[in-house]
Amino acid sequence: MQTTTGLAAVLFDMDGTLVDSEKVWTVALYELAEKLGGRLSDAARAAMVGTNMSRSMAILHDDLGLPADRDTADSVAWLEDRMGELFADGLVWKPGAQELLAAVAAADIPAALVTATRRRLVETALETIGRRYFAAVVCGDDLDETKPHPAPYRTAATLLGVPPARCVAIEDSPTGLASARAAGCVVVGIPSEVDLTGTPGVTLVDSLTAVDVSYLRSLVA
Repeated sequence: MQTTTGLAAVLFDMDGTLVDSEKVWTVALYELAEKLGGRLSDAARAAMVGTNMSRSMAILHDDLGLPADRDTADSVAWLEDRMGELFADGLVWKPGAQELLAAVAAADIPAALVTATRRRLVETALETIGRRYFAAVVCGDDLDETKPHPAPYRTAATLLGVPPARCVAIEDSPTGLASARAAGCVVVGIPSEVDLTGTPGVTLVDSLTAVDVSYLRSLVA
């Protein structure tokens, strides 16, 4: 008999949550800013964390003082190509991430990857992370609305056939936390590149090394 209460699924963000790829993004973004004739500010870089490619490029262009009507398509294409090269070199796991993924799988709890990164790069990243862990993958270019809109997390729950309220979403950015909360998930925040202190309705944990299946179950119980 299928249960109707308790933990039904775990929804993982990717960049900064499972893998330490935000630093890789920073390298490529600084390279792109230099290519465009400027230097990316720390404030603009922080504002990009958790956003999709289009929004990040808009922030970059604005930070560099480029004309508002300048097409960002060339910047998107260059950055995606560069990130593909960097991702292909391999990604570094965040502490505890690989162990938690394996534990969730061993407990037969469905998992989904929910990321603002575009699918082309996600497919490369999955060579490191392991696509076997995920029953569903929702990428930044799969939907018309992305984080902080609730659509990505709602879509992941729908693909897994479970209600969002029985899902724990694990995120590292304010944008991602807002998306998961708006979707109705139980939300765990793992600070990475951005301070999450004071975020309402979110359980903050210093590292995924402090998270196991029993802990995730307790959050939904």
